[in-house]
Amino acid sequence: MKTKQKSKPAKSHYTFFHQIVQWIPRGLPNKIAKAKKADIRNFSCMSHVLSLLYGHFSKSNSLNEICDALRLHEADLSRIRGVTAPKRNTFSNANRTRNPEIAEALYWQILKSLQTACPSFGQGSKYGGFISRIKRDIFAIDSTTLKLTMNCFDWARHRRKKAAAKTHMRINIGNMLPCVAVVEDAAHHDSTRGDALCASLKDGDILLADRAYVKFDFLNALSQQGVFFVLREKKNMKYTVLKNNDHKDPTIISDETITLSLAGSKNKYPENIRRVTAIVKVNGKDVQMSFVTNNFKWSPRTIAELYKARWIIEVFFKEIKQTLQLSDFIGYNENAVKWQVWIGLLAHLLIRFAKHQSKWKLSFSRLAGTIRSALWMRIDLLETLIIYGTADPPKRPVVFAQQLYFKGFEAYTSNTMGQPLSKSPA
Repeated sequence: MKTKQKSKPAKSHYTFFHQIVQWIPRGLPNKIAKAKKADIRNFSCMSHVLSLLYGHFSKSNSLNEICDALRLHEADLSRIRGVTAPKRNTFSNANRTRNPEIAEALYWQILKSLQTACPSFGQGSKYGGFISRIKRDIFAIDSTTLKLTMNCFDWARHRRKKAAAKTHMRINIGNMLPCVAVVEDAAHHDSTRGDALCASLKDGDILLADRAYVKFDFLNALSQQGVFFVLREKKNMKYTVLKNNDHKDPTIISDETITLSLAGSKNKYPENIRRVTAIVKVNGKDVQMSFVTNNFKWSPRTIAELYKARWIIEVFFKEIKQTLQLSDFIGYNENAVKWQVWIGLLAHLLIRFAKHQSKWKLSFSRLAGTIRSALWMRIDLLETLIIYGTADPPKRPVVFAQQLYFKGFEAYTSNTMGQPLSKSPA
């Protein structure tokens, strides 16, 4: 019986790369660059942005690799709104001298444009489990560190012999899209950027964060805004238990109402805090964790599940680090690094939009790999992703209970392969 073969994607007049970048509004990069008074006469901002996008999609390791590849495909590239292949020195100079605020503004405007064109892209999925009844927006904040070379020591010194940049971010848990991002050197502690990340939160919003953001004046400001928070408890937090709340969930160890003991902490956060200790599964293992929150109505299990939802931001950082070129930087000064990071976030945004449009069901890394393999192919983008994105998941291996024998020796042994023979009685 012949197996049914999947249909092939339709041919297109445009390359994969052309179809992805067409979601960038026409003329927007150059418009923003002119507003920032950037010199784009010899090398347009659109050419600059597309060169960096190609570097991320293809995971190119150097300026020469990007420039050589784009010159080889110069005919296809020129069809994308007159974009030109960059020369190495021109490309390097643009990364070094142009204001990275252009890339930042471009990212947020394209995000807004995609959500306007496709409202379902910003809605996200419904919450599951214990937090399914929560009808509020849930956000998570965290940061990720990007290792840099020693050439970056003049602006990004992180340790005595290390340099690094850091991206602070707040994302919406429902749609897994960034709301606020700050890209800078890694010398600042996470908590110093908490106020900037949460300034736009509204009354009733929910914030999730790890213990790095347990800063009591910051938490008090959130409470004054009407924002509910769930954070992991700091190890050295001093407190007094005021009340033990009743609970019936076997995974909950304690549910307490506490007040801060130290005078300095009490002045920064004078209200009572709820402290929940629960057993949470981490990588298949049961781990005891304690959380602090300013909500006294949720069940203790809901609080534990909310904190688990915070791990979605870790998945976001894992996606951008594994699928984009953020391990090798093609420029060393601050502007060049920020340009590469912001355009990397833009590349991630465009891939996620392609995933949403095609309803891709497989992993994000396979989606990025498919796009990388087909960048210069002339086939329909969405149709290709629809066909290849519905492949059957890998089947689990079947474990047989029967014993294995050397071929031809079945009748002469009753011992399973690899097991020692039992000693015969004396």
